Amino acid sequence: MIRNYLTLVFLCFNFISFAQKTKPYTLADTLRGSLTPERQWWDVQRYDITVKPDYDTKIIVGSNTITYKTLKEKSNTKMQIDLQNPLVIDSVIQSGKKLSFAKENGVWYIKTPKSKIKSTSKVAIFFSGKVHEAIKAPWDGGWIWTKDSLGRPWMTVACQGLGASVWYPCKDHQSDEPNNGASLTMIVPDSLTAIANGRLEFKRSNNDGTTSYKWAVVNPISNYCIIPYIGKYVNFKETYKGEKGNLDLNYWVLDYNLEKAQKYMPKEVHNMLDAFEYWMGPYPFYEDGYQLIETSHTGMEHQSAVSYGNHYKPGYRGNDGSGTGWGMKWDFIIIHESGHEWFGNNITTNDLADMWVHEGFTNYSETLFVDYIFGKQAGDEYNAGTRKGIRNDRPIIPDYNVNAQGSGDMYPKAGNMLHAIRHGVDNDALFREVIRGLGKEFYHQTVDSKQIENYISKKLNFDYSKVYEQYLTTTQIPNFEFYFNEDKTKVFYRYSNCVNGFNLPLTLKNDTDKIKIIPSDQWQSIALAKNQKSLFDVASITKMYYVNPVLETNIK
Repeated sequence: MIRNYLTLVFLCFNFISFAQKTKPYTLADTLRGSLTPERQWWDVQRYDITVKPDYDTKIIVGSNTITYKTLKEKSNTKMQIDLQNPLVIDSVIQSGKKLSFAKENGVWYIKTPKSKIKSTSKVAIFFSGKVHEAIKAPWDGGWIWTKDSLGRPWMTVACQGLGASVWYPCKDHQSDEPNNGASLTMIVPDSLTAIANGRLEFKRSNNDGTTSYKWAVVNPISNYCIIPYIGKYVNFKETYKGEKGNLDLNYWVLDYNLEKAQKYMPKEVHNMLDAFEYWMGPYPFYEDGYQLIETSHTGMEHQSAVSYGNHYKPGYRGNDGSGTGWGMKWDFIIIHESGHEWFGNNITTNDLADMWVHEGFTNYSETLFVDYIFGKQAGDEYNAGTRKGIRNDRPIIPDYNVNAQGSGDMYPKAGNMLHAIRHGVDNDALFREVIRGLGKEFYHQTVDSKQIENYISKKLNFDYSKVYEQYLTTTQIPNFEFYFNEDKTKVFYRYSNCVNGFNLPLTLKNDTDKIKIIPSDQWQSIALAKNQKSLFDVASITKMYYVNPVLETNIK
């Protein structure tokens, strides 16, 4: 039973596919989470992946041709490639010649010939084995072998956090996306249909009972977003008139769900695109189109090929994570997972430690959606309701360079931080300009948290560094303490239980009055005009800001 919002989002999104560290970091953690010398000298330009799954044996056979650019003179001739057990590399070929390779400390090293700086090369890596299986997908991650309700094979992958190297060889680090896109060719039984990211380049019969489907994207893409979908799919499509012109929308569903999907999906997707293009800018991947693909698990944000498993019902499988009722008026998976196209897929963090940029902004996209469709009050109520999932168990930003996971508070707590900043600014036109500006400034880029933080501060002309520090690196809920002088003509206020210098601006208002203050951890005061005392209402402040308002009564 899902008891709160945090559990809901954690189960819904595969970011919990690996557990919080409870022991010292290992060499394997460093090899996975850092840019080692064997990773630094080369930059991925393109992945061309081929895979042939065997449903009965749960064995896959495949290859990945990696196009890469040499960035620096190599101190050695080793290329680090990630491929997780129990899969193995069978052979490596470059320019028609076999290269030597070996496994060491859980990663693979290929001995590559020397290459000139800025030169481009290709290396083909062939692999096979019984692939790691996801038992409780997408929560544990891996290849998903299941059947539809008619007992027919249904396959896909979910691997965020666990890593794309769970099913194909790659440079498994978020900072290096293939600059020139990627392709995925799937060889499947003739009775099944195979779908992947982007657009279908060809469907070809192999005259042996199998068919090859090749899909490709032209835009950069995170390796964990490259995903096969294989099953008894049928398709319907339409065109959305968006900010950048015509956007191709494709819906892939199990054949027996076609009529249901045709009645349900388009409205949800159109509402999503209307709201998100308004608040966050044009859909970032017009060239590759937008696909919504039915899966056996709840859903994932796979770029241009969003996974959907919410049973064609509003809420999250019948639940409203906010507890306000607003979450039962729209499909949580379609909205949240599509929100990741802007934050997570368009803007991707270099280090897993900064994943709040993915999850916090996408969590906040839910509030922006509710705001756009149902009004600002509804958005405020929804956002405040999501706090029920905040645990304050550990910081949102953990250690860097070790593939470490921060608190699941990166969803609702970071979303509430953004909403608090918006309330303090009290200028939705400016705030919208900042959110849209992020998509332009960091279009198709990988970033660090500090870049996002600094951009917001610069555009809003206020240093929010202490606000980020408070909400992203501590578990304290700031107290907003205040009291009035005897005749209620002056209010005194400060923050406590906070980092030194915490200074979240507060705008307090009603239909007739407004006050804007910038409290600090030192007592300040401001004169009150008639009726302004009512602005310092505990319930109203609590609704707008993730702080704990405290009306002091014992101060003289």
